[in-house]
Amino acid sequence: MSEKLENEIIEAIKKVYDPEIPVNIYELGLIYKIDIQEDGNVEITMTLTSPFCPVAGSMPKEVAARASEVDGVKKANVELVFEPPWSMDLMSDEAKLKLNLTGNFSA
Repeated sequence: MSEKLENEIIEAIKKVYDPEIPVNIYELGLIYKIDIQEDGNVEITMTLTSPFCPVAGSMPKEVAARASEVDGVKKANVELVFEPPWSMDLMSDEAKLKLNLTGNFSA
């Protein structure tokens, strides 16, 4: 499928935020894979910052709903995985900057 559709799905997913961290879940690195199939179905693999996250039941549904709103997506299915475990290394530079987690303190 097209790169344009994938980018639109990513933009839709970026509207979902972790309730405890003021950064969207895409920039946090919680989305591991977006697989756009020929029939318009989308398979998304994601994780949570913790298996005990209070939104474990609702966040995957919200991600699927956001992705399903994109024109060209027939249906979105989200698989929640905990392997590999999430770590701060998966965060985008933008997210690290927003949370003041940049490790570059040299002058």
